Amino acid sequence: MHSQFSPHRAQRVDLPGRHGPVAALHAPAAGPDLGATALLLPGYTGSKEDFAPLLDPIADAGIEVVAIDLPGQYESPGPPAESDYRPEALGGVVAELVAKLAAEGRRVLLLGHSFGGLVARGAVLAGAPVAGLTLMASGPSELPPGERRTALDYGEIVLREQGIEASQQVNETRLALNPRWRMVPQELKDFYRERFVRSSPVGLLGMGEALRAEPDLVAKLARVTRSNGIPCLVVCGDLDDAWSSAGQRDMAERLDADFAVLSGVMHNPNTEAPDALLATLLPTWRAWLS
Repeated sequence: MHSQFSPHRAQRVDLPGRHGPVAALHAPAAGPDLGATALLLPGYTGSKEDFAPLLDPIADAGIEVVAIDLPGQYESPGPPAESDYRPEALGGVVAELVAKLAAEGRRVLLLGHSFGGLVARGAVLAGAPVAGLTLMASGPSELPPGERRTALDYGEIVLREQGIEASQQVNETRLALNPRWRMVPQELKDFYRERFVRSSPVGLLGMGEALRAEPDLVAKLARVTRSNGIPCLVVCGDLDDAWSSAGQRDMAERLDADFAVLSGVMHNPNTEAPDALLATLLPTWRAWLS
């Protein structure tokens, strides 16, 4: 089973950030170094560990890989105001990380998963000098109606009124109704709980509000990527229960981006089907770099 506990060679490091150290997993390129760094951004309530199954294969392909906790997530301290967690604000933080890597001579391949895709978009709009942009299981605007949106709406009320521990208990009660959750090893459930309660409540509220209010900025992003010659890829599962695969296909068309849909995959290709995901990512990235 692929999960946040999938074994890898990456080392836990801290990167400098405007709100304090940014927690990361770092693996240098193995074999011939292509001079590129894949910078991976997790989704809402996620963390750098979400990319564990991808780290070694990306490094083995000659691409340095850095997966981070966004400010306020898990092991990265965050700013004090909810507005500091909107994609535009977090995108500015990521743009600074990209600029530092670029100053070291690296070509940065930026990938954002789910909410992290909105942040990656924000980074490009903030001027991040990327060599390519990948939006994975991420949409053009706010989270559409559905179970995830309903859970987000209710979770925000509990978090504000009762705190993060109560919010986590509500999450666990909801997940217990899902047959797939019953198959998750207890060790992994414990990790999900730990990273949620260690995340910033202000950050969770700010990111949650962004997921309910983010406007459609695809046309603006397309103007920036076209004018700067930034290639794009949109990749998702055909069963994505956050943003539909049809909506993501439409976004890809508006961006003039490559589009790939993974059969039988829901919202987390990185852990559900990492081999199929890598079969799309690595050839695309190599083509961009060449």
